Amino acid sequence: MLPVYELHAIKYGHHDRNRPVNFLGGDPHDVPMPMDYFVWLARSAGRTFVIDTGFSPAGADERGRTLVRLPSEGLALLGVDAAQVEDVIVTHLHYDHIGNFDLFPRARFHLQDREMAFATGRYMCLDCFRHSVDLPNVLDMVKAVYAGRVEFVDGDAEIAPGISVHLVGGHTPGLQSVRVHTARGWVVVASDAAHYYENMEARRPFSTVFDVGAMIDGWKRLRTLADSADHVVPGHDPEVLRRYPAPRPDLEGIVARLDVAPRR
Repeated sequence: MLPVYELHAIKYGHHDRNRPVNFLGGDPHDVPMPMDYFVWLARSAGRTFVIDTGFSPAGADERGRTLVRLPSEGLALLGVDAAQVEDVIVTHLHYDHIGNFDLFPRARFHLQDREMAFATGRYMCLDCFRHSVDLPNVLDMVKAVYAGRVEFVDGDAEIAPGISVHLVGGHTPGLQSVRVHTARGWVVVASDAAHYYENMEARRPFSTVFDVGAMIDGWKRLRTLADSADHVVPGHDPEVLRRYPAPRPDLEGIVARLDVAPRR
């Protein structure tokens, strides 16, 4: 019998922005469409997985983002000590998903082969691809490889019973989404396979993309992995915190429970 995981989205950052920057080709409505930044926690009776580690204070300053709280502080609100976490699933190597190495000194990092190749290969010669990657984070990951702390994945894989990763690509060549067995069924943390619900629902790609066709195909893949459309959770949409309840009243607007049905 598969273990059942609690699954939470934890907001750690924010960026005020307008609609045109969120869609490939822009948007005629130059009105606010802010972005939230999340890390995710999947926890069962026997295992704890953190999905992504957010951007660092230096990354926030450099890119004009608001760091609301360190990811470790968000995890602590749910009783998780980042310094003791043993498993981190890395969806991809953009700056806002793999900063803060120092906060997770015991972690093993689960990463796609081709994402590491992307972040250290020929495409980093081009600013259009490297602008979302921070070199210190990549160097930290290389050090983690040499320290034996990286578990590489090639395609789809079960990380543990009830937790699997699925190569989606599109946004980056090695982007992986995470499928989690919860009390309401199989929920998929899309990460940047879909930044917003609108990317999937209106079939409008996000503006930062390596392979547009793969991004569009990825939306269908997410839907086949999840129990329903309501079981797919985008990576950056503030709507997540409105659709899903907090685990307790004081965490409203900070943490969303994804293992329960969304609010209507």
